[in-house]
Amino acid sequence: MSLPRKLKNFNLFHNGESFAGQIPELTLPKLSRKMEDYQAGGMSGPVKVDQGQEAIQLEWTAGGFLKTALQQYGALKHDAVLLRFAGAYRAEDATTHDSIEVIVRGRHQEIDMGSAKLKDDTAHKFTTVASYYKLSVNGSTIIELDFVNMIENVNGVDLMQDLRTAIGL
Repeated sequence: MSLPRKLKNFNLFHNGESFAGQIPELTLPKLSRKMEDYQAGGMSGPVKVDQGQEAIQLEWTAGGFLKTALQQYGALKHDAVLLRFAGAYRAEDATTHDSIEVIVRGRHQEIDMGSAKLKDDTAHKFTTVASYYKLSVNGSTIIELDFVNMIENVNGVDLMQDLRTAIGL
């Protein structure tokens, strides 16, 4: 029997700048497939048809004012902002940490600067939408999604290679 690996600490990098000590919380992107029901004559029930990856976003909270992140608002390119989550996970029955890295490239869709009240928390919340996503464990890529280049690499297998070939890409 083994115990689950739990997050022990993390850091967030924004275009290479370390935000150590400035990000109290973030929500890692949810991976979800767009599915629709298909049922035709002769079928006793629907089959889910995979229509591709749903949108990806990373939500993160800054403990206060982050000028460099705010300067990226309204970025013109779909991949102008690079965010890298570096997390250390360890089980209570292990002595070493697993390095979990999530990289997203996109742009800030929303910046909620909250309320300004004397002696209250001044947290700012960012929602960054992504056109690129990569999850690595101990340096090994597990999932890589590149929407613009039509790449969906899962555990070393590019699930879109055959489709790209079929349409001449």
